[in-house]
Amino acid sequence: MTHAVESVAYDVVVIGAGPVGENVADRARAAGLSTAIVESELIGGECSYWACMPSKALLRPVVARADARRVPGLAAAVQGPLDTAAVLAHRDTYASHWKDDGQVAWLEGIGADIFRGRGRLTGPKAVTVTAPDGTEHRLTARHAVAVCTGSRAVVPDLPGMESARPWTSREATSAKEVPGRLVVVGGGVVGVEMATVWGALGAEVTMLVRGKGLLPRMEPFAGELVAEALTEAGADIRTGVSATSVERPEPEGPVTVGLDNGERIEADEILFATGRAPRTDDLGLETVGLKPGSWLTVDDSCQVEGVPWLYAVGDVNHRALLTHQGKYQARIAGAAIAARAQGVPLLETDRWGAHAATADHAAVPQVVFTDPEAASVGLTLAEAERAGHRVRAVDHDLAAVAGSGLYADGYRGRARMIVDLDREILLGVTFVGPGIGELLHSATIAVAGEVPLDRLWHAVPAYPTISEIWLRLLETYRGN
Repeated sequence: MTHAVESVAYDVVVIGAGPVGENVADRARAAGLSTAIVESELIGGECSYWACMPSKALLRPVVARADARRVPGLAAAVQGPLDTAAVLAHRDTYASHWKDDGQVAWLEGIGADIFRGRGRLTGPKAVTVTAPDGTEHRLTARHAVAVCTGSRAVVPDLPGMESARPWTSREATSAKEVPGRLVVVGGGVVGVEMATVWGALGAEVTMLVRGKGLLPRMEPFAGELVAEALTEAGADIRTGVSATSVERPEPEGPVTVGLDNGERIEADEILFATGRAPRTDDLGLETVGLKPGSWLTVDDSCQVEGVPWLYAVGDVNHRALLTHQGKYQARIAGAAIAARAQGVPLLETDRWGAHAATADHAAVPQVVFTDPEAASVGLTLAEAERAGHRVRAVDHDLAAVAGSGLYADGYRGRARMIVDLDREILLGVTFVGPGIGELLHSATIAVAGEVPLDRLWHAVPAYPTISEIWLRLLETYRGN
């Protein structure tokens, strides 16, 4: 069947309509540039339907119950199980029931044109979109093409994998029923958050971690405290082991995972939370001299090295695989595209540093929404030392702060700040404990703003709040 081919020119073409692509399109339109945005799945992307929103909607009731169980006068009232149907319905609401009408209306409201289908580069500033019905749209960008296609879950190539139907992060956040037994392979953020959710909803959870512990990219104590809590909640955490095979002989039957130590574990579902890969396999990168399937290397304006009209924004550039960092990069890239389209040198209009994603290097914040929460920004002690900084780690017990005892009986947590001894500024901060996610932005401001410690001393925390940890950390550093 032959389909008509439509050719249209725009100032900017954005491939990928997740939160990153939406923000690039928004900035381009705000600057008066005509903009097309291409999406092969749901407008709103991974974050809206299979990652940030559904996962946090699942976690919130779990953490709220855990917090309530530590409050005198309330604990006895919340000893029962969670209402699974209500938790899953809450999740469905925040995933918009996997319908993108609201996101479509928002994009149309800013004046962006939406093209549904698979977008591929077909040469310099050229994108061909193949719609589900086979219709082709050939788009030309006068100024820039922005690749905002994100990343996908990596599933290892193990014997039996094809018939085992394993979960990835998508299935773990959108499942309609609680598995009786769940094996989680991987100890990173997705692994610990999904172990927290499904364990609290009644699953028997076994975690298989190849390394020495959980959350390996954070300070070691973060993984230790989270592992301690998961174990107390009933999870079986096995470190130093790897999955070598999976079997599911019957489509609706259990799955068996073989381990490198010879053991075999049977479960109802198995989740592989073992990393991400860029969605650039079928993007036509070869037509512009780039390697398909690769991460795209960019400068601080998110411009692809060697291809001045091409931008790679968000996960796809591998700088910081976090939605908030991708949206931050999108604001940077959109402003840079607009400035260049208007022929304005970036430095002449960059009073705010609006054209350089410097936070990607030194001040990336992240919260792991487990019980306890783990939050960090900037460098860990090990990272700072490897980078050649002369540093000191300053630790304090969060339970020793008055506000934490009021927050919860038996509060357990820890805080660390990494001090650059030559400049006396903070290079990194880590908090672990109940309710500490909202503390992180203060740390992010201190790290990104390079606030001198002798000024931070005069930022008085309110009493009695957990934020008083700042005073205790600074007192410890000063030695009084």
